[in-house]
Amino acid sequence: MYRQFCLAIVFAAAANAAFAQTPYTGMQARPIKALSDQQVADLQAGRGMGLALAAELNGYPGPSHLLELANQLGLSDDQQRRIQGLFEAMKAEAIPIGERLISQEKALDTLFATHTATPEAIAAATAMIGDTQAKLRAAHLKYHLSTVELLQPAQVQRYAELRGYAAGGEQHHHPR
Repeated sequence: MYRQFCLAIVFAAAANAAFAQTPYTGMQARPIKALSDQQVADLQAGRGMGLALAAELNGYPGPSHLLELANQLGLSDDQQRRIQGLFEAMKAEAIPIGERLISQEKALDTLFATHTATPEAIAAATAMIGDTQAKLRAAHLKYHLSTVELLQPAQVQRYAELRGYAAGGEQHHHPR
């Protein structure tokens, strides 16, 4: 009986320890607490990170995915060349903004790491981060807007099918 009681206490303590862990466990070792290594790499490479989902999921394909699916979409050489140009322009615009965002997140992290955070410093740092995030998102979204203009409606529909978005054969029509 005593042994069962001790085992029950040990199991209860282990369960409490497991529940005490948060989803943030391990993140305290990150160089920038608010950004994972993958997020930093994505920002440095100019990847979209889901920032353009409003466009992507409403029938405005992005240049990166269009280039990946060029053969299945039947993109002409001219379309591919123009989309490649948009992709390169998007990266050229997004990478410096991403680098700025990394720097701003590092500065915010440093405020807390050095115990120098004040309400005013936090307000200023987060305002800059918010502005940079908005600029990064707008940059990615505008290239989705530009790429759809280069496609035929059937290509947009096929893109949606290939990406798994087309439900019931819905068509997306965009003003030209």
